[in-house]
Amino acid sequence: MKDPSGAVIGLDFDGTLSPIVPDPAAARIHPAAPDILAQLSGRVSAVVILTGRPPATVLELGPGLADVPGLVILGHYGFERWENGRVSAPPPPAGVPRAEAELPMLLDALGLTGVAVEDKGRAVAVHTRRSPDPEGAFEALRRPLAALAERNGLVVEPGRYVLELRPPGMDKGQALSLFLAERAARSVMFVGDDLGDLAAFDAVRASGLPGVTVCSGSAEVTELAERTDIVVDGPDGVMALLKELTAAVRG
Repeated sequence: MKDPSGAVIGLDFDGTLSPIVPDPAAARIHPAAPDILAQLSGRVSAVVILTGRPPATVLELGPGLADVPGLVILGHYGFERWENGRVSAPPPPAGVPRAEAELPMLLDALGLTGVAVEDKGRAVAVHTRRSPDPEGAFEALRRPLAALAERNGLVVEPGRYVLELRPPGMDKGQALSLFLAERAARSVMFVGDDLGDLAAFDAVRASGLPGVTVCSGSAEVTELAERTDIVVDGPDGVMALLKELTAAVRG
């Protein structure tokens, strides 16, 4: 990296910094991540975690992240921001609790079992990973959840056996673009693993900056690998790449 002081390093959380697990509440950050990010953050313009989770949840699942110097967490696809120990955000949307209240009846009507609902504050996620037929349940929910989201002024964000109902008007691409402009970035790298990260990949290319997109590869999502510059082997591969980058910047 020729100009590390102008570089922004963007990272997804689940599947990138944290291995995917059946229960989202049981996820934990890769044990090497906080130390590697701390080493890297002092040598680049900014390290930013861009995730669909609330920043408070990321900090809970990622012990040590609060101590990474200069780290910024853009949660809820950029609607919430954590920086220097403080969270800033607009008021929560009214459509989310309305939609969540309808979900038990909807799931019961569809006869789905093992489907988990996650209250994310500014969004609600429906996970099918623990269902007897995860893919079948995922497909069965697509249209009903799209209709539920539309009735409540929300949009549906599909992911790895998860369908998330959230407010419109922001995605990872928009959030990353705004952050690059804020920091007057001169180069950018973004690392992600799921469909929601494609918007950030597109933002890297649209920025006009020297940029690299990295896929934290998995057998569950292949579309990212086809649209990225580098593919690594899951969170372990992400850690190895960040170690190499840190060493190159230090050198």
